[in-house]
Amino acid sequence: QVTVVESGGGMVQAGGSLRLSCAASGRAFSTIYWYRQAPGKEREFVAVWVRSNGTTRHTDSVQGRFTIFRDNARKTVDLQMDNLKPEDSAMYYCNARILGASSWGQGTQVTVSP
Repeated sequence: QVTVVESGGGMVQAGGSLRLSCAASGRAFSTIYWYRQAPGKEREFVAVWVRSNGTTRHTDSVQGRFTIFRDNARKTVDLQMDNLKPEDSAMYYCNARILGASSWGQGTQVTVSP
């Protein structure tokens, strides 16, 4: 049974911080992605972490504000979000992949007020 569970969402004021966590169990996933989707918009890529070499990449709009990383103690792949902006408000989803298989979590809501 493959499960992907996100946590850590919430409401903050602009300039604040949140840390999202993705717990993916059942398989040794090779790549973990974070995506987000705002109402009326398409789901968009936010960041990715690659297990084999620890490579990370962030979309331009969050570069320098968000950081994806592996928390080895908690066995999660987290997204540290600093200096949040209202336009960061969205449902954030974790996507775990291995050998062409893809598993999604249910999402966690992030709301940033002006």
